[in-house]
Amino acid sequence: MIFDYSYFSTDYTLWPFWVDTHVTPPFKKDKNGKVVDRRNKKVKPYEEASEILKELHAEGYVIAVASRTGEIQGANQLLNLYEWDQYITYKEIYPGSKINHFERIKAKSRIEFSDMLFFDDEARNKRDLDGIGVLMILIEDGVTRNVIKKGLEEFARLRQDQVQTS
Repeated sequence: MIFDYSYFSTDYTLWPFWVDTHVTPPFKKDKNGKVVDRRNKKVKPYEEASEILKELHAEGYVIAVASRTGEIQGANQLLNLYEWDQYITYKEIYPGSKINHFERIKAKSRIEFSDMLFFDDEARNKRDLDGIGVLMILIEDGVTRNVIKKGLEEFARLRQDQVQTS
């Protein structure tokens, strides 16, 4: 498989909330090992997110997150508490344009935009990223294995089209 790079947004992609408005940082694990916010409200990721990240990492994919949240510390806390840091090579978490996030990832990784596949819930990011050559798969109800499969198939189809037109 040619595709080696997978990128995720965080809010409404890996977890079902905006970290800067729907939950109250700081986050911690309670006595039962569950992640909770400052008010002891359970803060859970999408059901398949942990296994997907683990599987992609085990298959050799380079994983990054790109998030425009203003709650930088809280997002990083969650990535750590969910034990996802071990799977993530690049993190760009700060307010601003997704194009800026991806330009920084490209500079650090030396990975071309055309080799990147991004999963996100915001259509406005698709327009921006299409303009620089990053394939974005729009997610409606969080990351699932079916969404990942769809993204990989679309990436492979685009690659095949590029080879045939070259």
